Amino acid sequence: MSMNRNLGDLFRQTPAREQLARAWQQTEAAADFVPLPAGQYNARILRGELSESKTNSTPGYRLTFQVTEGEYQGRQFWHNIWLTQNALPMAKRDLGKIGVTSLEQLERPLPQGIRCRVNLTVRRDDNGCEFNRVRSFEVLGIDPPEVNPFAPIGAPVAPTGTNTCAPATLNKNSTGGVS
Repeated sequence: MSMNRNLGDLFRQTPAREQLARAWQQTEAAADFVPLPAGQYNARILRGELSESKTNSTPGYRLTFQVTEGEYQGRQFWHNIWLTQNALPMAKRDLGKIGVTSLEQLERPLPQGIRCRVNLTVRRDDNGCEFNRVRSFEVLGIDPPEVNPFAPIGAPVAPTGTNTCAPATLNKNSTGGVS
């Protein structure tokens, strides 16, 4: 048999409970999560990570994008790149855009600051839930890393476009794309 807990059990200190009560009164409820509208967005890739699908453990690589300008600045969306025999042509196309040309590179961090123009659609699953899907994306460039304001004075700064983590690299190919 479980006992009902009260706020006093969670906040043994009176000031913490009072602070929560003030914050509760001043905070607006968040809107329900809705997908971004279909369209073209400028975004930055925040990270890439190996992943698996929720339903059948299909191996993949998931890119996390963040919108960099406009009304939806700061919102995130994701692009799943499936690593199966049938999906490999599309996986190599999309991964090649961000400089990944070998499977081993999927285990290393991506360069920071990869800027892209992304065509985003809205899809509906069999249950009627809407979600975003990356239709295509184009790499626009790599932003220089931000300077750490807490770095020691006189500390060496990595040149623009370098990363000490040996990530994937982006090179322009003869067709003007990134390889």
